[in-house]
Amino acid sequence: MTRYVGAIDQGTTSTRFMVFDREGRVIAQAQEEHRQIYPAPGHVEHDATEIWTKTQGVMRAALERGGLQPGDLAAIGITNQRETTLIWDKATGEPLHNALVWQDTRNDRLVAEFARDGGRDRFRDLTGLPLASYFSGLKLRWLLDAVPGARERAEAGDVLFGNIDTWLVWNLTGGPDGGLHVTDVTNASRTQLMSLKALDWDEGMLATFGIPRAMLPEIVSSSAVYGEIRAPFTGVPIAGILGDQQAALFGQTCFAPGEAKNTYGTGCFALMNTGTEAVPSKAGLVTTVGYRLDGQPPVYALEGSIAITGALVQWLRDNLHMIKDSAEVETLATTVEDNGGVYFVPAFSGLYAPHWNEGARGLIIGLTRYADRGHIARSVLEATAFQTREVLAAMEADSGIPVKELRADGGMVANGTLMQFQADILDVPVVRPTVSETTALGAAYAAGLAVGYWKGLDDLKGNWGVDRRWEPAMEAADRDRIAACWSRAVQRALDWKTDAD
Repeated sequence: MTRYVGAIDQGTTSTRFMVFDREGRVIAQAQEEHRQIYPAPGHVEHDATEIWTKTQGVMRAALERGGLQPGDLAAIGITNQRETTLIWDKATGEPLHNALVWQDTRNDRLVAEFARDGGRDRFRDLTGLPLASYFSGLKLRWLLDAVPGARERAEAGDVLFGNIDTWLVWNLTGGPDGGLHVTDVTNASRTQLMSLKALDWDEGMLATFGIPRAMLPEIVSSSAVYGEIRAPFTGVPIAGILGDQQAALFGQTCFAPGEAKNTYGTGCFALMNTGTEAVPSKAGLVTTVGYRLDGQPPVYALEGSIAITGALVQWLRDNLHMIKDSAEVETLATTVEDNGGVYFVPAFSGLYAPHWNEGARGLIIGLTRYADRGHIARSVLEATAFQTREVLAAMEADSGIPVKELRADGGMVANGTLMQFQADILDVPVVRPTVSETTALGAAYAAGLAVGYWKGLDDLKGNWGVDRRWEPAMEAADRDRIAACWSRAVQRALDWKTDAD
């Protein structure tokens, strides 16, 4: 009997279920968007119950479209939006509050409070992360402080915490009726509560942030059999968990130190494999766990996180109504030869790597009467490439390893105009693999390895192939000139929001 491996890909704007064969080819898939909730400026929430409902729906729909049964699946892996923070009632499964999305900045006062004693990097040696509103630990602290009774109930063991991976595993394996409360090392490394070396919750961090250990999940490997699903696919093993960007690193088969990928989604996330040693960053990146196979040492990575890339295209569509469909941005951008001197810094929720500036806000600069819709559309695309350039420069500075090519994946890699400009501004080739949705593929790979569907990493490397390659074609003088303009624009966006605001 032919068998396959499934992957739940729970992202910032949608949830999908994909089924892969042994060669890493997509056999079936289904996808649904979920609501983005904006209660106030800088606040971004998701309804976790809606996410769970849609997850069950896309799992069923994908199998129906592929003419498959649950028994056709050897295992299922999960990949998820990281840092999005949720607490729920252990007895009922009811969330106590909407999930705080990774983009949410309502905990920025807590960031400032903890940074006053020792600076933003006071926990970097232990956790690999700077103090920032981005990570889960201070989002969780905000929820415990803001939701009536949450702290007391958490200390009593009646309230559970998790990122979205934990929420899905718990529900899939029984929920209130014995559901597994686990998270993998990649997701745990994004909480700022885990020791990078010990790979366990750090008692000092828990005490400093005021987090009850009783509410935290067990930390497990990224590839291992955790348990079996009860519904909707009774008996199928859950055998892989990876945060979305680590899943893309794994799906891109970046198994050797120095290999790097960039995922172009709601945000942009560049990761470089640094091997079994955690490399501390001095250039504004974060040190994170790349993956850990069961029974093996962890593999670490340097990461540069960019908050707003694909989300900027959505903003152009939904807020300004300049386009009706996200794909139209490329058509509009190609109506002009260049950006016409217009630069767009999309600091809607501050700037992440390498700046880590909570007070930065969005800025469009360089406007003249010459500028039109095409120039703005082009500046929207170029903002993604400029931000990626900053991150890769920091990556090279930290690692001492030059990036010789960039493996690109995610929804925006279908945009050839963006990919060519990315190659031009980096001055290195950009490569799109045959399977561009490598986030789901990475989760499938992790699950399949755990159950022996694939025998080892060499099997996975054999599946990787090039779909398209963009070579740099920009003159060095032009590259330097426009990069300098971008840098000036960023400087004007920094620290716009003040305490008085």
